[in-house]
Amino acid sequence: MAKLMLMPKLSDTMDEGVILKWRKQEGESIKQGDILADIQSDKADMEQEAYDGGVVRKLFAKEGEGVKVGAPLAIIGTVDEDISALLGTAGAAPAAAAHAPAAPASAPSAPAPAAPQAPAGEPGRTKISPLAKKIADGMNIDISLVAGSGPGGRIVKRDVEGFTAPAAVPAAAVRTIVAGETKEIPLTLMRKTIAKRLVESKVTAPHFYLTVEADMKPAVEFRMSINAAEESKISFNDIIVKAAALALRRHPEVNATFTPEKIIQYGAVHVGVAVAIEDGLITPVLRNTDLKGLAEISAETKALAVRAREKKLKPEEFTGGTFTISNLGMYDVENFAAIINPPEGAILAVGSIVEKPVVEQGAIVVGRRMKMTLSCDHRVVDGAAGARFMQTLKKILEHPAMLAL
Repeated sequence: MAKLMLMPKLSDTMDEGVILKWRKQEGESIKQGDILADIQSDKADMEQEAYDGGVVRKLFAKEGEGVKVGAPLAIIGTVDEDISALLGTAGAAPAAAAHAPAAPASAPSAPAPAAPQAPAGEPGRTKISPLAKKIADGMNIDISLVAGSGPGGRIVKRDVEGFTAPAAVPAAAVRTIVAGETKEIPLTLMRKTIAKRLVESKVTAPHFYLTVEADMKPAVEFRMSINAAEESKISFNDIIVKAAALALRRHPEVNATFTPEKIIQYGAVHVGVAVAIEDGLITPVLRNTDLKGLAEISAETKALAVRAREKKLKPEEFTGGTFTISNLGMYDVENFAAIINPPEGAILAVGSIVEKPVVEQGAIVVGRRMKMTLSCDHRVVDGAAGARFMQTLKKILEHPAMLAL
């Protein structure tokens, strides 16, 4: 008896399948389990087996065309069989199959074909195509170890051919492999505070971001010169902190905070330097940063970082900042945007110094570039004000002699 084959639902989110290639054409013989077509679902390309044997009497789509789930795909019957009834009901098949299970259905007038019975000695395993079963028997594959990728978990040809048997091990050596331990980590007071403040910052402060790229070749040479002459070494971060402090002195509108009644522009520049510790992130504060030299900034930053990691900072050493710098350049992060540390009005995110080809005076040379992103609270800092601050910061870094001013 001729059967109407419908487009199966090959994934949980599939609405339509595209016929990539018909493996059988009208008039060709086909066996149950033979591949009828290659179908592209929304997640993968799959081989669709025929669930009935006979002759392909009708194909309802061309290669490259989409077929809705539940719509007619093919009619399989005998050579001389009258299929006019199936052709007449084919238009109603999509509606009739709209709530059908994922497995291919027969014509609406006929009961759904029973699933193949499990072979003797393997109770419960019923979903395997005859072709896959034949191949598995020939390859001596235990089908209980094979995962089915066909509709409804049915084992099909590709599952058997792609199966790799697990290495045999003594029963006593079998153990469960655990990928990783699931942990519940109680929130420390610091972590609770960080979470509360970051949510507060993102929810209440309208962030906007300004990114510039600075030519760091002069700063690289400047640092090398100082470190060659001095016993104590300064870092690039020390240079950036000092440069930012000088830029803040020139642009007090960025060294500011918002309150419901007024905007406060601070007369002193207190720069917080983000330090990663076990419980999260803390920002020790360098007081009057713009008035300190590079050596003093370097020594104080190192001492504060050590105390921060040892959890020995005093409250006055991590409160009262007017601006924060977060530097991830040592982790090869080229560019990122930081969340403002409330109640401050801005934070500077610093990336790594990268060697890259640049154009200088019409020639391509190897440059040293560094990207910086300023996150601004738009209630405090206007776009033009933030841009002017970044221009000044870039100028100081590209002319490090200005650090002495």
